[in-house]
Amino acid sequence: MARAWVYDRTKDKAYNEAVKKAKDAKRTPPARWWVRYYNPAGQLKSGGTFHKKPDAEKKQTEIENSLHEGTYRNPQDAKVTFGSMAEKWLTTRTDIKRSTWWQYRAVLDNHVLPRWADLPLSAIHNEDIAVWVAQLQKPRDEGGSNLGASQTRHAHVVLSMVLGWCVPRRIPFNPAKGVPLPKPSEAEHVYLDHGQVEALANASLTLRTKYGQELASAKVSRALILLLAYTGMRWSEAAALRVGRVDLDKRRVRVVVTFAEVDGKLVEQPPKNGKFRTVPIPKSLVPELRPFVDGRPDDALVFTTRRGASLRIRNWRNREFALAVKAAKLDGLGLTPHKLRHTAASLAIAAGADVKVVQAMLGHKTATMTLDRYGHLFPDRLDEVADAMDEARRQVLAA
Repeated sequence: MARAWVYDRTKDKAYNEAVKKAKDAKRTPPARWWVRYYNPAGQLKSGGTFHKKPDAEKKQTEIENSLHEGTYRNPQDAKVTFGSMAEKWLTTRTDIKRSTWWQYRAVLDNHVLPRWADLPLSAIHNEDIAVWVAQLQKPRDEGGSNLGASQTRHAHVVLSMVLGWCVPRRIPFNPAKGVPLPKPSEAEHVYLDHGQVEALANASLTLRTKYGQELASAKVSRALILLLAYTGMRWSEAAALRVGRVDLDKRRVRVVVTFAEVDGKLVEQPPKNGKFRTVPIPKSLVPELRPFVDGRPDDALVFTTRRGASLRIRNWRNREFALAVKAAKLDGLGLTPHKLRHTAASLAIAAGADVKVVQAMLGHKTATMTLDRYGHLFPDRLDEVADAMDEARRQVLAA
């Protein structure tokens, strides 16, 4: 028996009566040709009704091909809402770090689900996603979310991962693919020069409490600012750095863990991309770091609060870093602790580091990622290459 076939409904008495009633009422009669088939589970299904037999036969062929090729999808599967599938997808993500899981949770709740939660998968289209991406970047007074390029791309990635998870069983393809995405602007990167880095570090020593006393963590802030600006370590990596992983004699830092905030608590986890790395320390930073390392237990955190607790990014950024930025007259640049990582990259490149060195220092997954972000900072060496080729040619011709 064929798994899909076209049935002529004129064989049914009920259908003929419905046609007569429609004609008497001068309405369009119900469609004559009915496509029926058995799905892979052996259940009898309807492929729809058609007024013209060729249209019904075309549908029959489509269903038969999908059944034979294993690409069959139950139309009902695509009617499930995006929100329900997003929750299922998130539940399955046991392969990621807890902090990443909570980041996905926040992106879904804040940006993705408010727009897509109640829509069936079949109603989500490429052009609608493109409009949503544009809306995320608009100012709030224009009804947008006022997100930067990186945040917008992150929201799109989460949406795309959920939709991709639904392919091919529920939808034939991922409608989020091919949507134009914003590129991070130069304004999102801040590159300080050596003088500005020193001014910022010095400014952290000038901060005072409301009683005019020096902040107890002033020296911590200075050393931390210098470490971030000259090694490219992420804030969370520096905050989790322990004494035993700092070798001031060899001028190396071993990055093996990072702090992540989960449910309001700091937890240690592997660095981003899950790879350990060794970071060089400039010789001039050794005296700055020595008071935080010498004579202390290997398992002690290098940088702590006055009471010995772990540093938290929000507290340090708001209470000390932001004030130091203002005191150094660097406000207005959009400078954040993380953007000192961009400074480290730019200073290394200016000092002659090649792309592989910068990649290793920053812990990027690939050199392509490094070039995508900092390629414009590498000097133009076209003339240098051309001159070297000229010299090689001259030597051959002179022989």
